Amino acid sequence: MKNTVYALARLYRVEQPEEFGLHLVEHFLERNPQVSEVKIELLEHPWTRMTVRGKPHNHSFLSGGNERRTALVTGTRQGINVQAGIQDLLVLKTTGSGFEGFVQDPLTTLKATVDRIFATVVTARWSYRPGEIPYGLCATAIRQTLLEIFADHDSKSVQQTLYAMGDAVLQQQELVAEIHLSLPNKHCLLVNLEPFGMDNPNAVFVPTDEPHGLIEATLTAPSKS
Repeated sequence: MKNTVYALARLYRVEQPEEFGLHLVEHFLERNPQVSEVKIELLEHPWTRMTVRGKPHNHSFLSGGNERRTALVTGTRQGINVQAGIQDLLVLKTTGSGFEGFVQDPLTTLKATVDRIFATVVTARWSYRPGEIPYGLCATAIRQTLLEIFADHDSKSVQQTLYAMGDAVLQQQELVAEIHLSLPNKHCLLVNLEPFGMDNPNAVFVPTDEPHGLIEATLTAPSKS
């Protein structure tokens, strides 16, 4: 299998991970009658061209960070399913987010707020409808939609913003049948500087892993008749 990946990478132009996954699935199914299903998972590490003295450098690049573009191609002798996505996309906005009006009981310690830092690591996975798909263009457009909704949405909760992000993708991308989103809370809490005789008017924050929340949802587009 390893040698096949290398050989097909040389044989085909590897521009979109989904397309390369399709080549691999077809190869393994055609040449292995004993195989009933093939599943190919791919990760793309983004790189951006360096700007040197105001001009794009011809052979030097910067890592795009932890973000990855993903693809999952599953094929059987009855058909092929293509999923794509992004993972480890760290985003943050300093306002435009709150959390209040939630159910409370005597054991609740979380305080309501109308203004907070909203940070999360976006993982998105979507399924395409059957047909010809411009994978690169779709992935770029979906990523941009997710970022725009995150930035502009007046967030009353992570759940509300997650739904708005997924719904916008389904509204704008007719080729997408379903999208799954995972948004963990990455809290940035106001530091108490009173012990040092200092105030803290929303100036100094500390990132913390606790309390931890993981919000996930799957949105499905109406089926086409």
